[in-house]
Amino acid sequence: MNVLMWYKRDLRVDDHPALTFAAGLGRVLPLYVAEPDYWALPDTSARQWDFTAEALADLRHDLAGLGWPLILRTGDAVEVLSRLCRQNAITRIVSHQETGNAWVSARDQRVGDWARSAGIDWVQIPQSAVIAENSTTAPSFQPLPGVEPGDIPPARALRMQSDPCPHRQTGGRAQAYAQLGSFLEHRGAGYLRAMASPLTAERACSRLSPYIATGVISARHIRQELAAKRATRPGGAWGANLRGFENRLSLRDQFIQKLKDAATFEPRAGCVTSGALMEAWAQGQTGFPFLDACMRYLTASGWLNFHARAMLVSFATYYLRLDWRAVGHVLARRFTDYDPGIHWPQVELQSGIADIDRMRVINPVKQGLEHDPNGTFTRRWVPELASVPDQFLHMPWVWPAAQSVLGRRYPEPIVDLTTAAKEAKAAISSLRRDTGPKPRRTRPAPFGQLVLDL
Repeated sequence: MNVLMWYKRDLRVDDHPALTFAAGLGRVLPLYVAEPDYWALPDTSARQWDFTAEALADLRHDLAGLGWPLILRTGDAVEVLSRLCRQNAITRIVSHQETGNAWVSARDQRVGDWARSAGIDWVQIPQSAVIAENSTTAPSFQPLPGVEPGDIPPARALRMQSDPCPHRQTGGRAQAYAQLGSFLEHRGAGYLRAMASPLTAERACSRLSPYIATGVISARHIRQELAAKRATRPGGAWGANLRGFENRLSLRDQFIQKLKDAATFEPRAGCVTSGALMEAWAQGQTGFPFLDACMRYLTASGWLNFHARAMLVSFATYYLRLDWRAVGHVLARRFTDYDPGIHWPQVELQSGIADIDRMRVINPVKQGLEHDPNGTFTRRWVPELASVPDQFLHMPWVWPAAQSVLGRRYPEPIVDLTTAAKEAKAAISSLRRDTGPKPRRTRPAPFGQLVLDL
């Protein structure tokens, strides 16, 4: 039997249930489809594709070491799959079950309809499935020869806009394994204590989230390495830090489920999707130094710790009254670890859409004073405030010489925090009185991409 193995968010060879299953069926053709329509969506970006392209190059190298090609095609998935199946007498397609956005769900529906009409058996296997006892290692296989491999297209070939991200992590298995190794060797020793501040979280967190999101490394492999580390009985605070990390890894798994249609939620009255406030927030020009530093850091690195992510959502949706969906799209494009099944439930939660019984109105000045008390992080990313004394850094508008900086090199605050917070709370309270509490979605505790700190 000729089998097509369709890669999506599972760009690895080891611990791959779908690949193991496909290898046991016959001759296998591994395929990845770069879909221009997907990469034109409002929650995708060139930085995400660049990371994915690096992972694909690494995957191609790993497969080549096993004597297996990775076939790359650009185009519509149904058209690509149909053509390859017809040309290579393929009767079965194997892939993992993907949790994606509405576009992905619709794409998979089209693929399913085509497969049934063409007499093709499409088998979708959960990423966490156990296919065989040795599924944690690369399977043996029979390649399907004679197919042109194709090139990995650059972002511009997918008609994507330029998206500079100078401090972005590099994609690929080697990088993922290196991050896991250094985290378990020494970086994770201060994990729980350091995750709250962007100043320390960059080093203390595992930084595995983009690799997990693209499937370069499996959660099971990470758990195996955690178990091996625990078996050495490390001293100090290692035990608590390892348990904390594993708890967050488990909670991430709980979030990976099919998304409900986000369109069922309407924006709050008065919310806007664009304009000066949205632009100031997205560019890190709000006049609140710590908040702006976090946004600029995210833009430059593609990653941010949970507390800062939650603050960005809260400020945009409560203080600025921006539409939560537009806010979610901006952040989704910035995150190299974007995973729809985690991102959207968390944006809904942090903005009060999924749970209006709890208001998460986070004060950016208070966050700055708590998590960057010496101003080291803020000064790095908001250099316009170099002349502002330390005691005024997080509230430069109260500095006696504020007018030498504000409105010139750095903006005045775009809202009054006290007034905006009161108005947001009053609006939510009015919504509760008028409609009653929204039914809460059945979800685990509020942990996920915005709080996972992986």
